[in-house]
Amino acid sequence: MGTTTIATGRLLLRRWRAADREPFAALNADPAVMEHFPAPLTRGQSDALADRIEEGFEEHGIGLWAVEAGGAFIGFTGLSVPRFTAHFTPCVEIGWRLARSAWGHGYATEAARAALADGFGRAGLTEVVSFTAVSNLRSQAVMRRLGMTHDPAEDFDHPALSDDSPLRRHVLYRLRAPR
Repeated sequence: MGTTTIATGRLLLRRWRAADREPFAALNADPAVMEHFPAPLTRGQSDALADRIEEGFEEHGIGLWAVEAGGAFIGFTGLSVPRFTAHFTPCVEIGWRLARSAWGHGYATEAARAALADGFGRAGLTEVVSFTAVSNLRSQAVMRRLGMTHDPAEDFDHPALSDDSPLRRHVLYRLRAPR
């Protein structure tokens, strides 16, 4: 894998530690953090997600980095390979999830820029996508700040969500590697 940490001006992106699981479970249980997901996660579901994140690093050489600000775990940002089928898969997705206390500081954009640089550089990716529920305007703003582009013709119904879910319709953004 090579890279084990990525530093920005204010943040450290690193591989996960056992001590991250408790604050990760707390943010995954926060209804505000999980507003654009089907439901908050239980501790068991959160731990299973942390396990899948670590497996992603091992399987793909990329992953969702644990993010620290001021030495404290605040969430994750990074790259993953979606496990569902859609018109744009297979692909690599950039995503983030931060504790509510970390919102409004530009951390998601800062960390995502660093993860994208690693993905386009070390990992040699040529394109990255991002997607979210239509209602998730905060994440869409991060996507635009990253320079990602949105074509409404590519929006889709997330196959893992029921037909009657208000979160089913998703927007898709794309970013090509710099030349």
